[in-house]
Amino acid sequence: MNRYFKEVLDTHELIRDWLGDAETPVETCDDLLSRFSPAFSMVSPIGVLFDSHALNRFFRSQRGARAGLTIEIVDLHIIAESEKGATVTYTERQTLPGQNVTQRYATAVFDIDPDGRVMWRHLHETFYSV
Repeated sequence: MNRYFKEVLDTHELIRDWLGDAETPVETCDDLLSRFSPAFSMVSPIGVLFDSHALNRFFRSQRGARAGLTIEIVDLHIIAESEKGATVTYTERQTLPGQNVTQRYATAVFDIDPDGRVMWRHLHETFYSV
């Protein structure tokens, strides 16, 4: 599997576990946050801007906040790829028990750090409905 696709899938498993289960070990959040560059930026689906500090505060405060959350990632595509990183698009579907599915298009920019790790550099998400 493409290393960037694997990063998207693995990261969303951690997000699902952290947000969806209050019993998830704190190390899960540490692992999750270690995947984001210190220079990370994000545009949320509702237009809120995040940097790495805001992302850290958000995740640290949201353990188990979305009990029963499921996340499905589909339609992964490479837009551009080089030895320094890649830009990937995907569709994300989130479901909470008893609620409608929320869907978003996402564009993620990845860098490769000096140790060869894939790092989230930028993420832009947009809600959509079918």
